Amino acid sequence: MRPNNAVRSAVVVFALTGLVAWAIAQTPVSTAAEQPASAGSFPLAPPPGPQIYPIPLSNSNEGFVSIFNGMSLYGWDGDPRYWRVEDHEIIGEVTPATLLKQNSFLIWRGGSPANFELKAEFRITLQGNSGINYRSVELPDTKWLMRGYQADIDGANKYTGQNYEERGRTFLAPRGAITHVATGQKPAVIASVGSADDLKAFIKPGDWNEYHLIVRGNVLIHILNGHVMCETIDDDTVNRKFAGLIGVQVHVGPPMKIEYRTFLLKNLP
Repeated sequence: MRPNNAVRSAVVVFALTGLVAWAIAQTPVSTAAEQPASAGSFPLAPPPGPQIYPIPLSNSNEGFVSIFNGMSLYGWDGDPRYWRVEDHEIIGEVTPATLLKQNSFLIWRGGSPANFELKAEFRITLQGNSGINYRSVELPDTKWLMRGYQADIDGANKYTGQNYEERGRTFLAPRGAITHVATGQKPAVIASVGSADDLKAFIKPGDWNEYHLIVRGNVLIHILNGHVMCETIDDDTVNRKFAGLIGVQVHVGPPMKIEYRTFLLKNLP
């Protein structure tokens, strides 16, 4: 009896299945390293061409200019009892014989930057208290006294990294906070970049640290040793400033010493 079409198809499928099984059995097993990459496999290296994700800067100081010549206080103005240049460093020092009744500043006279980046290396004694003022003004009838935004510095590192407005609205952003400041209101914390204690671990006590300030429009970012310490969004239309002086501070209190060895400035559009 001749098989019908259904039986004939079943026989063909069976034969093909057996042939495939025999072929698999004869194929040597290879390791993953021996297997060639195929379409859809994970690439071993990024594809050629431009990358669309952020990349590290190859020259992080490109576009910056030094505003301290390393030899003198040329271009700067301050009380000579407290400020000098020594070993290519700007030194601010308060001694037992020169204790202050009010804070005193060394002011850069090269301009009043608006949008900019500033990098400065500093080292401070344990009991010291200082800061880098920016977008600031001089108080009338008083020499070397400033009011304005300040990247805070203290030897105990309780406040280092925060945004403090000297002789103004005071604490604008504590270390670890992103704050929004509205007209007639206290600064409000709207997000966190880490706890104050965790960020303190990136500060080197008694050693050199680098501040990197990014100041653009109403956004003020304080970066220390490569880590964001705080950010302020200043929408206080009555009190905010969009340009002003740069200065560094010696503070009322016990004897102290603050050293700065680099000041690099880059103006932004």
